[in-house]
Amino acid sequence: MKRALIVILALVAIVFYASVFVVVEGERGIVLQFGKVKREQGTELPTLYGPGLHFKVPMIDQVRKLDARLQTLDDQVDRFVTSEKKDLIIDSYVKWRIDNFANYYLATGGGNRLQAENLLRRRINNSLRSEIGSRTIRDIVSGERGDVMESALRGLLESSSELGIKVIDVRIKQINLPTEVSNSIYQRMRAERNAVAREHRSEGREQAEIIKAGADRRVTVMIAEAQRNSRTLRGEGDASAASIYSDAYSADPAFFSFIRSLEAYRKSFEHGGDLMVLKPDGDFFRFLKDPSGKAQ
Repeated sequence: MKRALIVILALVAIVFYASVFVVVEGERGIVLQFGKVKREQGTELPTLYGPGLHFKVPMIDQVRKLDARLQTLDDQVDRFVTSEKKDLIIDSYVKWRIDNFANYYLATGGGNRLQAENLLRRRINNSLRSEIGSRTIRDIVSGERGDVMESALRGLLESSSELGIKVIDVRIKQINLPTEVSNSIYQRMRAERNAVAREHRSEGREQAEIIKAGADRRVTVMIAEAQRNSRTLRGEGDASAASIYSDAYSADPAFFSFIRSLEAYRKSFEHGGDLMVLKPDGDFFRFLKDPSGKAQ
């Protein structure tokens, strides 16, 4: 009897354990009955179990837990062709989450996330390729990047609904040109900048010559005016000196003659090696003689 009770309790524990399942935060549980998704009675919506402790029918119900959190699909860098038949290297990412758990489970082979991302990646690639193929490089790089992402998001909302996925956002992280295109554009930009630089240098040299010619002209005018002013002042000085000499001579001719003779003596004898051949009784030596005729 005791043994039978133990067996019964063990069976009850096993059945209870098989009937209980736990869904953690951030997950949702769906139940499969005979391989089919259990749905709400009278609707096509699947029976969902949120976080907590739940019960199921042992041996009949099977629980599949799916991640209900927001997911990020960081897509690989890919090459896209614009309307100009030019290549662009674009790096993008997508934010998504499960919207219809039953469709997601069936479309992805039992809720396989890798398969879901592969299917979603194809749709993202097709949507971006369609949007970028209808625009030029200038449109995409300059002002229409937001339009590209919005259009791609609308296209993904339609195409991803059959996967049970809702795309929240599509973003282009980076747009680059292929290496060969970048090099050609860089060389063209460099040639354009060199041409602009040469033009600026030519204009600079022209302006420098104009400034230099103006400066030379102003210098020439200033020098001519200075020389004219100096000659005028020199002439006025000479006239003033002549006038002073004339007044002084007129006031005392003898004293003026004496002073001029002393000045002549000083200039004549200031160098000891000078040699002059003159008559001693000449007029030049008259102030070197005393009234008796002897040299002083």
